[in-house]
Amino acid sequence: MEPSQTPTQLIRLLRGLTSELDLFGAEFAARNGLHPTDLRGLIHLLDAGRAGAVVTPGRLGAALGLNSAGTTGLVDRLERLGLIRRERDEEDRRKVRLLVEARAVELGEVFFGGLIADLMAAMGGFGEAELAVARRFLVAMTGVVAAARAE
Repeated sequence: MEPSQTPTQLIRLLRGLTSELDLFGAEFAARNGLHPTDLRGLIHLLDAGRAGAVVTPGRLGAALGLNSAGTTGLVDRLERLGLIRRERDEEDRRKVRLLVEARAVELGEVFFGGLIADLMAAMGGFGEAELAVARRFLVAMTGVVAAARAE
């Protein structure tokens, strides 16, 4: 194995990538009056929406590791900024679902669109088999970190 491909080097590269992504996200948060936790919440809601999953305040709080008061504050801030809305669940009117507003999607597309296009272009330099290995690697690493966080 070449020195640049040792497991320790890969861990450093992952850490570097996550740091760069965090800094990029922090810039978006700062420009839009968000706390970094607000951004993580918004990302969680966007991903859930794409997957067709319903997110309640309780589920959002659990996903972010927030207590009830912290979750309420986060949801209130995002709602006040016009980025999400609360809506009664049609099947169980006692439940409230959180939905992302079009404004949040538009803000994200304006800010992150160039980065996403550049990332997609960079991926164009890799073959399908290479991307499949990268996907498998990232899923495995995410699982390890999530398991460690859950302990």
